[in-house]
Amino acid sequence: MKFRYIFPVALALSASPSLADRTPPADALPLSTIVGALEARFDIQFIDEIEWDDDGYWDIEFFTNDGAKVEVKIDPVSGEPRN
Repeated sequence: MKFRYIFPVALALSASPSLADRTPPADALPLSTIVGALEARFDIQFIDEIEWDDDGYWDIEFFTNDGAKVEVKIDPVSGEPRN
């Protein structure tokens, strides 16, 4: 076995964030509920991106029917925008 490959692999594994940091909390609303609430609140033409942020919120980018780009950070438990 070549030992020169062990160190980079071990370093990459130790540097990666834990799975718990990359997933919503257990008491989070389903993402479909959050998207439905956004669709009810805004006149959405299409959702461009939904991404989980390691700081604990959904980062959602969408465009409205009038062409405006909207970026919101949504609390996963309450479903409300974060300040």
